Parts: sequence; structure tokens; C-alpha cells
Amino acid sequence: MKAGERLPSTRELARRFRIHPNTVSAGYRQLARDGWVEYRHGSGVYVKNDAGPPSTPEQILDQHIVAFFKAVRELRLPAAAIRQRVAEWIASPPPDQFLLVDPDADAREILLTEIRKLTKWPAAGISVDDAAKPEALLAAVPVCRPSKTKMVRAVLPAGIELITLQIRSANKWLDPELPSLKGKLIGVVSNWVDFREIARTMLAAAGVNPELLVVRDPRRSRWQRGLEQAGAIVCDAHTAETRELPKGPRIFVFSLLADDARMELSQIADSA
Repeated sequence: MKAGERLPSTRELARRFRIHPNTVSAGYRQLARDGWVEYRHGSGVYVKNDAGPPSTPEQILDQHIVAFFKAVRELRLPAAAIRQRVAEWIASPPPDQFLLVDPDADAREILLTEIRKLTKWPAAGISVDDAAKPEALLAAVPVCRPSKTKMVRAVLPAGIELITLQIRSANKWLDPELPSLKGKLIGVVSNWVDFREIARTMLAAAGVNPELLVVRDPRRSRWQRGLEQAGAIVCDAHTAETRELPKGPRIFVFSLLADDARMELSQIADSA
């Protein structure tokens, strides 16, 4: 109905749908409370002329539902097929965990460590090949890195929502205090080779002498050798949580997840 248009009277709707007039009145009062209509004394109920954009969660939800049915009409799908698909979505168990899909096991470990610290939901990780199995996705919200979105989406079953995690820009990894450590040894410790290479590149760009970098893979024997003499150690969240780092140097733990990703994960878990 258009703005300014008069709604049918309560008696007219009651007769048309064979319901009690009080039921229609209650519906009209709710529409008025939600800001969709207005009562005009002695004239009836009208669609508000000054109705602004949806502002309440209920109004926004209604807007999305209207847009959904409009899109469905344009697809010209049979009504029975639409009802069946909607029923399948409603009947599916609500998600209660995050599922990180990534081909790199070392990257999964780091991201899972960060995700588990951000949300009350449990989080698990699987390979891209395993993501093709519907049973692996049951009651889960799949998430992935931006660079892996196309790969992951290609194997997910139809109708599965995929959340792309926003990753912090590499130039934001550097703590403002790190360049002040010029002339001192700086350790870089991580299982993930990409983390080690990015940290090495960014520290060099910040003016740190590459010859003063002590880069270590903590899975190798004697990986701590030389780190106790460093002025600082740069590492990822998983390394900081699972490895015993030397006590002397300052520890800089750089997170991969951007602030937007952290907020999105929290909102998904809180709204479930």
C-alpha cells in the first residue's frame, strides 16, 4: 500500500477473512506502534506519509522478508518449491560453532586460537576437502580467509553461508615501539612460514637491520637458541599460547584478525 492510502475497516477485514474484529484492531494497533500507520479521528487508519526508513529490528526484519519474496517472484519458482526450501532452512539445527576452513594447517592453528578468545562459541578447523562433506558442516558457521573464499565456496554444498574473515593489514602489525629497538636483536617466532616472511619484510621496511633478525620455527630443535639475547620477540597468538618463550625480551603478539572480523564473530555468536 502507498503512503497516505486508507486501510480497510476492521469490520471489512473481519468479514473477508472470517476473523473477529478485535483481532484486526489488535493488528492495526501493532502497526501503529511500529510506526507504519496512523489513526485519523473519524476517518480510519492510513499508511503514514512521513514513514521514515526502518529503525527497529522488527521493521528491518520485515523489510528483508519483503525483499526476499520480491526476489522469489522474479525467479518464477513454484510456490511449493519455495515453501519446501524455506521449511528445510527452518528445520535445520541452529548453528552453535565456528568452523574454520583453510588448506594451511599452520594458519588454521593461529586463527583458531584468536577466534576462541573472541567468542563463547567453540571453534574447529578442517581442510578444504573435508568442507565438501555435509556432515562436517552440521550446526556450524563456516569461516575462511579472504584469499581462500573462492576455493572454499566452490566445495561447500549449495545454500551454506560462508563468512569471510577480514585479516589485519600487514603494515598494521608493527607496534610503534618496535622501530625504537634498532640495533638490538629481534626474534620472529611462528610455525607458519607466511607469518615469518611477512614479519621479516615489515620489520625490514620499518628500518630494522635484517641481519639482526632471529627467525625461528618452534617445531625445530633448539629453536630458542639466541632468542634470550633479543630485545623483543614477535610471534603469533598460537605460539604465544603454546610455547615457552624466553623471559627477558619483550613479547609482541600480533593478531591476524582485523577489528571488523572480531566484531562480526561476536555478533554472530551473540545473536544465535
